[in-house]
Amino acid sequence: MKQTIQTDSAPKAIGPYSQAVSIGDFVYTSGQLGIDMNTGKLALGVEAQAKLALQHIGTILKEKGLSYSNIIKTTIFLKDMADFSVVNAVYQSFFIKEYPARSTVQVAALPLDASVEVECIAAR
Repeated sequence: MKQTIQTDSAPKAIGPYSQAVSIGDFVYTSGQLGIDMNTGKLALGVEAQAKLALQHIGTILKEKGLSYSNIIKTTIFLKDMADFSVVNAVYQSFFIKEYPARSTVQVAALPLDASVEVECIAAR
C-alpha cells in the first residue's frame, strides 16, 4: 500500500508533491534542495546546499526507520557540472562504503534557483 511521508524536520514541498512516498519495501524521495530550516532560504554556495539536501534526505528516511545505508540509488541534479567535485566530496561523507548506484546530471535550472538537488530510492 502506498503511503506518503511528511516530516516537519525537512523542508515542506514547494509544490503539489510529497516529500517521499513509501510502497512495499521501497521509499522514493522527492528532490531535496539545500534549504536552511532556520531561515527557510537556500544555503549560500553549492557545498552548503549539497550538505543540507543530503541531510534532508536522511531526515525523511528516518521517518520510516531507514538511514543512508538503505539508499540504493541517488540522482544528483547540478546547475553547473563544474561543481561535480565539490558535491562529490560532500556526498561521499554521507556514506561509509558500498555506495548506492548514482546518476549526476547537469540541468538548465532548478527550483528556487538552487545549485544542486538530490533525490533517492531506499529499500528495507
